[in-house]
Amino acid sequence: MTHGPDTEECRKCRSRGGYCSPVDDIYDADGSLIHANYTCVGERERTSLRVILAVSISIGVLFLVGMSSILFKVVKKTKQRRRRKRLFKRNGGLLLKQQEEADPSLVDKTIHFTSRELEKATDNFNENRILGRGGQGTVYKGMLVDGRIVAVKKSKIVDESQLEQFINEVVVLSQINHRNVVKLLGCCLETEVPLLVSEFIPNGTLYDRLHKKSDEFPLSLNMRLQIATEVAGALAYLHSATSIPIYHRDIKTNNILLDDKYRAKVSDFGTSRLVSVEQTHLTTLVKGTFGYLDPEYFRSSQFTEKSDVYSFGVVLVELLTGEKPISQTRIGERKSLVTHFMLAMEEEHVMTIFDAIAIKEGTREELMNAAKLAMRCLNMKGMYRPTMKEVSLELETIRTSHMPSTIESNTSHMMYGEDFSMISYGESSSTFPSFNDSITH
Repeated sequence: MTHGPDTEECRKCRSRGGYCSPVDDIYDADGSLIHANYTCVGERERTSLRVILAVSISIGVLFLVGMSSILFKVVKKTKQRRRRKRLFKRNGGLLLKQQEEADPSLVDKTIHFTSRELEKATDNFNENRILGRGGQGTVYKGMLVDGRIVAVKKSKIVDESQLEQFINEVVVLSQINHRNVVKLLGCCLETEVPLLVSEFIPNGTLYDRLHKKSDEFPLSLNMRLQIATEVAGALAYLHSATSIPIYHRDIKTNNILLDDKYRAKVSDFGTSRLVSVEQTHLTTLVKGTFGYLDPEYFRSSQFTEKSDVYSFGVVLVELLTGEKPISQTRIGERKSLVTHFMLAMEEEHVMTIFDAIAIKEGTREELMNAAKLAMRCLNMKGMYRPTMKEVSLELETIRTSHMPSTIESNTSHMMYGEDFSMISYGESSSTFPSFNDSITH
């Protein structure tokens, strides 16, 4: 097949996939060809085929890429879903479900947050969001999508016994509805370590307020009595007002938080236990904090509600003296605040160990009444200690006797923004549960 003469135009035509075809031939009288015009044939058709082929290949590639991407996402989501289920199971999710099946009321009380929600709330658990670190984990400040400020407790890598403790905390807090107990908002079990979400308490721990003293805002005697009364009311509620009695088992100033109005909030229920009404004590491995531990419980391993009373007695002495439960300066038996306080009471010079603010703002009668109550709480024999309900009522009486001078200075309204006579300390006013560790600034 001829492709036409070897002209430049024909060469270009052939390079484009066509061939030259003669048109408008000019002949002489003898019929000889004088001149021929050529046109490029087949170029457009072949170009169209190439375009169609290229487009088809491109569409095919895009389709494959798209399908691969979709398949990758499906596989990734499936893996993530399986991983979340695996972590949920590992982090005690089945144990929590068992608890919910045993007590259906827990289902509506326990909110299950997703890991994505809490990562967003805490800016991927940014170091700058850390509020505090405790024996059981790290607490972060976060903000939920609805604008609520929360504290997110990220537990440490846990073994099975610690998982039971974590789930126990969720279950215990789900039973509690009291204004002076930190409110539990929910938990997340689909992460590497379980997460607990509670209300955010802005003013730190009572321990920090007492022992990291600030001249800008020292705790007045009225505030100390107020805090003691509120904590006593919360413990009385736990011991007797809940459907199932609850023993806290780790009452200390580090586990008492202060809100924006300096109201007390009891926290950290990791070692707490629900107790059937028929039980008078728990026989367990000794757990608690040195300096607050009931000596009777330490000897017998039997924890009763009176063990919480003893720990509260230590807190009350801390509030009165401003001293730590274990001194870094005193030596011998007086290193223990309880022993130091008891000896001072026996030797009748307890007024000399009270905090300067207490001495300045309180009368001898008020301080001695509070000291005598603390002594009863710290009795070596639990059977002779008062109940938390009795402690709460007695503290309310002491605080009321201190009220007149406080009201005259209007301090109560400045600090609490409400009439103290309207507060009922043994009753609940919050609408949900509570929580834990150093949820603070």
